[in-house]
Amino acid sequence: MLTLKFSDFQFEAGTDEAGRGCLAGPVTAAAILLPHDFELDLLNDSKQLSEKIREKLKPIIEEKAISFAVSHIDHTIIDDINILNASIKAMQECIIKLNPTPNYIIVDGNRFKPIHNIPFSTIVKGDSKYLSIAAASVLAKTYRDEYMNAIHEEFPMYNWKKNKGYPTMEHREAIRKYGVTKYHRMSFRLLPEQLKLDL
Repeated sequence: MLTLKFSDFQFEAGTDEAGRGCLAGPVTAAAILLPHDFELDLLNDSKQLSEKIREKLKPIIEEKAISFAVSHIDHTIIDDINILNASIKAMQECIIKLNPTPNYIIVDGNRFKPIHNIPFSTIVKGDSKYLSIAAASVLAKTYRDEYMNAIHEEFPMYNWKKNKGYPTMEHREAIRKYGVTKYHRMSFRLLPEQLKLDL
């Protein structure tokens, strides 16, 4: 059973990101403020939910939220500032867009940087403990999946519709065969050592 709140603050935002371990595409974050009477039976850490259930939950979460925001940080920024900083930046961007401004933030994971002096706590596996982080994880994942499905149309040979940019064998095989695209993260190890790329 997920808990609604971590702090006693009125407007506590939960935030999470998706796509950190991918070889292509953006890292996407979501932040959300939930009402004090929020309930949603199926809601859990998005990684534990099927794509179908995430898609079903997304409009319900959006409708019930006081406020939510989603932010994509693209591969060029990831390559520039590294994936950890890009993930934090994505979460910070979402938090700034929330209205009302949260007076506390709970963050999935163990790393965050303060934004606008709002107090925060990082919570490891927070998406399986708190409703707002779980809701943010569902939004981050569904919006990122949509993005990957759209760019899949441009480069269907990598099958991003299915692997969403994660390092599956099929995705790596396509990189080896077709090279890299403008969406690949060049700072990532795109191929294992034995499959060196001639760039």
